[in-house]
Amino acid sequence: MAAETLLDSREIPLADPAATIALGARLGAQLRRGDVVCLSGGLGAGKTTLARGAIEAWTGETQEAPSPTYTLVQTYDGPRGQLWHVDLYRLKRAEEAFELGLEDAFVEAACLIEWPERLEGALPRDRLDIALAMQEEGRRATLSGRGKWGARVGSI
Repeated sequence: MAAETLLDSREIPLADPAATIALGARLGAQLRRGDVVCLSGGLGAGKTTLARGAIEAWTGETQEAPSPTYTLVQTYDGPRGQLWHVDLYRLKRAEEAFELGLEDAFVEAACLIEWPERLEGALPRDRLDIALAMQEEGRRATLSGRGKWGARVGSI
């Protein structure tokens, strides 16, 4: 894969889980079919919390939105189509993700992917990477837009 161009990046402090959900809601309001968002960070960094906010914004409904650690994929229908919430933590090989139909989802749905590093370089070039990290009393989200996402990072 050719070197990727980072077009835009920004950091957002997240004081508490409510701020993480609010960031997810802003993200979910911006998502479109074909969007891929990669959520990275250690265990407990807030990936699923952020995803819950995005899922609620996508569906327009309050959702329980469990972590898909054991099911690998949870899908949600909304007015803009289908949203896939994918957790790749348990994968042993990148090929396992594509056996789930992930390549089709990259085109036909919006995708939130936890533990994207498990795909070993098979991620789409156009994507939003969100790295979550602990910071003092809260967390920090670093948003990095690649490809078509570069111009959209500032709107989140």
